[in-house]
Amino acid sequence: MTRNSTPLQGHARIPGGPPRPGDPEWPGIPGRPDTPFTPGWPATPSPAEVPVSPTRVWMDPHAGWRDQLHDRLLQRRIVMVTGILDDDAAARLSAQLMTLDADGKGPVRLELQNMRAELTAALTVMGILDVMRAPVHACVSGEISGPSLGVLVSCPHRSAYPNASFVLTEPKLTFGGTVTALGAHEQHVTRMLDTLYYRLAEVTGREVDEIRDDARHGRSLTAAQAIGYGLVQEQETSARPEESPGQP
Repeated sequence: MTRNSTPLQGHARIPGGPPRPGDPEWPGIPGRPDTPFTPGWPATPSPAEVPVSPTRVWMDPHAGWRDQLHDRLLQRRIVMVTGILDDDAAARLSAQLMTLDADGKGPVRLELQNMRAELTAALTVMGILDVMRAPVHACVSGEISGPSLGVLVSCPHRSAYPNASFVLTEPKLTFGGTVTALGAHEQHVTRMLDTLYYRLAEVTGREVDEIRDDARHGRSLTAAQAIGYGLVQEQETSARPEESPGQP
C-alpha cells in the first residue's frame, strides 16, 4: 500500500506544529524581557495612527505698528530719528525730508532721540537740510553725540527736552588698504571733519579750534548748558493749564 505525501512549500505550517518565521503567532526576534521584538512589548503605532496636532498661526495685532505710527507722524509733518544714523538710514531720512518739502512749505518738526551718526551719513543729511525750503524745527531728547550734532545745527530752529544731553566727540573710523590709500583716505576724513567743525563753529559762534578741542576731550552738556553753548535756542516746556476759580 502506497501513501501519497505532499512536499512542504515555502513556509507552510504543519498542522499542530510550532509557528515558523512569518506566521502571525511568531513572537519576533528573541531578546531580553521588556525590549522591542520580544513577546509582550507594546506594538509601535504606525504613522497613520499617530494624531497630528493642528497648525495654528497667531497673527500679531501689533505687527507693523511702527510703520503705521511713522506714517501718521509724517502726515503731521513730523519726522522721527532714533538710534544710529548710517548711510541707509540717512537715505530714508533724506527721502522723507524731500517728500515733505515737495508737499508744501509748512514747518517740519525733526525729533532727534538718542541719536548717533556716522560722519558720511550726517554730512548727507546736512546737505539736504541746507536746501530745504520748508523751515525745520529740530527737537532733541535723550543723548545726541558726535557727527549727529551737525544734523542738529543744520536746522534753523532748535530746542531740547529737559532730559536731553549733548556730547561732543570725535567720530570713530576704521579703514584699511595700502599706505597710499590710507593717506588719501585720511585726507578725505580730515576734510569731512573740517566741514562738521566749521558748521558747528558757525552756528554756535565759537572758534573752530575750541570745537575741535571739545570733541577731542568728549565734552558733555546738559540742555541748559547747550543753550549757552549755542547748540540749541530754547528748552521745551509744557504750559500748565489755567486753574479755574475755586480749584485748589
